[in-house]
Amino acid sequence: MAQPSRASDAPLPILLREDVGSVAMLTLNRPAARNSLSEGLIGELHSALDAIADDSAVRAVVITANGTVFSAGHDLKELTARRADADRGRAYFAHMMSICSAMMQAIVRLPKPTIACVQGVATAAGCQLVASCDLAVASEQASFATPGVDIGLFCSTPMVALSRNVPRKQAMEMLLTGEPINAARAREIGLINRIVAHGTERDAAIALAQQVARKSAHTIKLGKEAFYRQAEMNLTDAYRFAAEVMAENMMARDAEEGIGAFIEKRAPSWRDC
Repeated sequence: MAQPSRASDAPLPILLREDVGSVAMLTLNRPAARNSLSEGLIGELHSALDAIADDSAVRAVVITANGTVFSAGHDLKELTARRADADRGRAYFAHMMSICSAMMQAIVRLPKPTIACVQGVATAAGCQLVASCDLAVASEQASFATPGVDIGLFCSTPMVALSRNVPRKQAMEMLLTGEPINAARAREIGLINRIVAHGTERDAAIALAQQVARKSAHTIKLGKEAFYRQAEMNLTDAYRFAAEVMAENMMARDAEEGIGAFIEKRAPSWRDC
């Protein structure tokens, strides 16, 4: 007689969420597949980001991963399996690049700061995920690469995020050679913010997230949106836009409170408005 399925036989969730105070920890949980960004994992990440966007209890996000690899990029086995489709996979490939791009943009548009916590290798779309986050903390053992050129598949979508984080020639060197860079080089060119001892990266990322989370959520939301918008403008338009944002920000209750607290030499009391 067949035995009833045990709870332990159920597949493990591919994305874990744990809230540490006001910080949401999202953990990629496909270590056996090198945390590759399958269609399912991309969908889970995007759904989690959408939920967090409307969660007033969350003031910052950390994206990390289980296992020795942060993320090896797209799930090439999943993609290759669609070569058997009538169109040799063209529609599915377009679909996958579209949903992955939408998820990466959701990170940028999230009204809360997002910090990548990188414990190991981050390649291709995994490197793109790091570059899409607002900040990044990495283990001294972490490395980064866009090696698609080595398999005949240029890292075109990772290029978008990478080229918005690091100088052009450094981005092109990574894209054209596919060679990995270590954490020290990644910090040198601006891909990551901090390097910490291996095994301490989660604590360091949470500490950084908590530092930001103590600020006014309204101010952070306003500032993050303005940062990415002005970055795409010419100098004159950027200053005009930023001046409008500053004037609007000055009218916020938290700006009035924060300035008053500074003058009165006391801690501010935020209302996030």
